[in-house]
Amino acid sequence: MSLAPQELENSASKYASEAIRCDSNGSYSIAITNYQKAVDSLMKLMKFYPNNKLNKIYMARMASYKNRIKLLRMTSGVEINNNGNKKIEDIDSNNDFNNLIMTEKPQIGWEEVIGLDDAKNALRESIVYPTKRPDLFPLGWPRGILLYGPPGCGKTVLAAATANEIDGYFFNVDAASMMSKWLGEAEKNVSKLFNIARTYAEKQIKPVILFIDEVDSLLGTRNSEVGGEIRARNQFLIEMDGVNTKHKDLKMYVVGATNKPWSLDWPFLRRFQKRISASLPDIKSRESLFDLYNIPLKIDVKVKSPELAKISNGYSASDIKDICQAAQLKAVNELFNSAEYMEPIEGEELPQPKSLTMMDFKEIMNRRKPSVSTEMVKAYYKWGEEFKAL
Repeated sequence: MSLAPQELENSASKYASEAIRCDSNGSYSIAITNYQKAVDSLMKLMKFYPNNKLNKIYMARMASYKNRIKLLRMTSGVEINNNGNKKIEDIDSNNDFNNLIMTEKPQIGWEEVIGLDDAKNALRESIVYPTKRPDLFPLGWPRGILLYGPPGCGKTVLAAATANEIDGYFFNVDAASMMSKWLGEAEKNVSKLFNIARTYAEKQIKPVILFIDEVDSLLGTRNSEVGGEIRARNQFLIEMDGVNTKHKDLKMYVVGATNKPWSLDWPFLRRFQKRISASLPDIKSRESLFDLYNIPLKIDVKVKSPELAKISNGYSASDIKDICQAAQLKAVNELFNSAEYMEPIEGEELPQPKSLTMMDFKEIMNRRKPSVSTEMVKAYYKWGEEFKAL
């Protein structure tokens, strides 16, 4: 009888943790054995559950362990120190965490965030104004902000534009990807991530936004805990409490984004004092989005953004960009397949596709339905009525 996935992942976690401990202590032969057992457990897990969404992460983890095994075998009997080959936690963690950091501020302004006025105002109140005038907030200000809503509605862009406004660092972390670092390490890496962000805020004397996408994969409700999730989740609570209460003047903000806010545990919701909806664009916003995405395209004079906005009710900002892109692809396809199309001759003007018409856009929308269903919209509204906190 095959093991349940959580048992196999627990097994891999146990072996990896022991391997890293032995590796750090210089017991390299025992470390090799445990790394191999961790690899075997992960291979078995992927064999039994080939459709597991975490399999890419497991493959990356296996590659890391195999590389370490190879390195240890090559240097068997030789002391490994900081002047030669680094320990696995140095190899595996430092580069990964440094890659999360955008040391240049994001080049995204508020004008590029179409609509979402309530969300923009809430972020200004919570982050921009306290950063510029902390003296006006004797009771402090929110440092935990949750952005929730359908996919493709601008949650990441909102956070990046806020970082640009305050001239701060923007740490963009995918919580689902962080799962790969929990095997054998658990809460240590959650703590490390927060420590790096705090160090930037303290030593660089610049504000930091720690943006955690798909935060529900880290903090969501589960019937059973897997691997190091309990320790990582508890460590996140500790770190959030530290950000919210222990560092009064620290200009560090944790912004979480989720498409499934109803899956978040209440203890975590409490740490996000501001809970802000990034909803589907209204008709005025949809008109502005069509204006924006049609600027570089060749558009027929009869194409009117207000009319496009009316017939695109229910489409997200990402959907609208995809519609404009698909319309252009349709025109390009017609150009290449036209009977009179000739390969361009050097020095001559390149042939161009026809102007996009209202019919082109309507045909695309007939084939491409909104990515967000009516039931999903109702679910977001219901959750927001109960838990939103602007």
